[in-house]
Amino acid sequence: MKTMNEYMSGLECACRENDFIDRRLYDEYDINQGLRDEKGNGVLTGLTNISLIKSYEVTNGAKEPCDGELWYRGHRVEDLINSLGKDEMGYEKIAYLLLVGDLPDEKQFAEFRSAIGMLMPLPTNFTRDVIMKAPTDDIMNTMTRSILTLASYDRDLKKTSLENNIRQCLQLISRFPTLAVYAYNAYNHYQNLESMFIHYPDPNLSPAENILTMLRPDKKYTKTEAKVLDTALILHMEHGGGNNSTFTTRVVTSSGSDTYSTMAAAMCSLKGPKHGGANIKVMDMMADISKNINDVEDDEEVSAYLEKILDKETFDHKGLIYGMGHAVYTLSDPRERVLKSYVKQLAAEKGRTDEFRLYEQTERLAPQLIMNRKHNRSGVCPNVDFYSGFVYDMLGIPKELYTAIFAVARIVGWSAHRIEEIVCTDKIIRPAYMSVMKKKEG
Repeated sequence: MKTMNEYMSGLECACRENDFIDRRLYDEYDINQGLRDEKGNGVLTGLTNISLIKSYEVTNGAKEPCDGELWYRGHRVEDLINSLGKDEMGYEKIAYLLLVGDLPDEKQFAEFRSAIGMLMPLPTNFTRDVIMKAPTDDIMNTMTRSILTLASYDRDLKKTSLENNIRQCLQLISRFPTLAVYAYNAYNHYQNLESMFIHYPDPNLSPAENILTMLRPDKKYTKTEAKVLDTALILHMEHGGGNNSTFTTRVVTSSGSDTYSTMAAAMCSLKGPKHGGANIKVMDMMADISKNINDVEDDEEVSAYLEKILDKETFDHKGLIYGMGHAVYTLSDPRERVLKSYVKQLAAEKGRTDEFRLYEQTERLAPQLIMNRKHNRSGVCPNVDFYSGFVYDMLGIPKELYTAIFAVARIVGWSAHRIEEIVCTDKIIRPAYMSVMKKKEG
């Protein structure tokens, strides 16, 4: 008898042999792998009125790269953030904009916040019976399990009205911060053997303030900390309908599935390291650079080490400078520009200005090194993940929560796209695949 490992190894060989498709066939039939052409342009699969990403301008019929822009419902994201008061938390106001389509007036905002507050509490004993069971460092998995279990507590689960779907989306938006932090607290207690504490969320606080309150034993945070986290959440809320998790949301929604299953599917997409985990790699890379450089302000020494990373000689030997480059943006990522302006202030408050300087130096040197290697003329820019991990680290947010914090923000965009999909069409998304199977005789 074969051992299980031997059996699985045999199955792997068979799968690799029979599932392989010659890459030349993709060119022959003009098939775009990953729904992107060879220039990185996405294949159009739908329309949306929720957000807009701009990375180029057309001049005399030719595309020219430009500084990146991100628009929410007709508003530039920078303008939305700049319109907020110095210490004003904007998550809920911008969430209303993305979900409904207009910025709320005072009455609408008060009603929206009240609704979010009333929907916030978890079902009785849910924390004990669900979140505390089988804790793991994979917080995204724990959250996904919690989302699917919440469906069992919803008496109107199968009602398909738009009103009911909106209510379910708002309920998940209000509960995501709690699901994320409680999942980490359970893991930290049972796996890391640290003290357990459970702070209830306060409906009078913003999601950013609640995250910091629930995560810290003393519940204390500064205005700067809350403002920076609030800004990060706004910047991660939405990024067009074409990103993997949002497209997943629309695909599952189009099948007629319920809100909980849809959001669980989006969570499974986001947790993939190609989508939601890049900031962790940036943090690890920057720690490696700092450890192996004698003078972090020496451009030549830093450049030489970055060259070694690109040559696969050091760090993780993948040849990538993480946080550099984006599938859409070339000259600049608007989210990175906004976040960086807050990072400097937070670094000064935390006494980590030297680390911030190394980030700035890497941001300045890396793009040209990458362009020289790849002969890229369109440009390479830092993306939002370059600084977001540094921000979370300065806020004392553990790495296990980084992708979960992304989900706390992106649940708003997912909800907006689910609502738009329900309103606009009842057609199931069913892309075509061409079969290149060879028929076997006999």
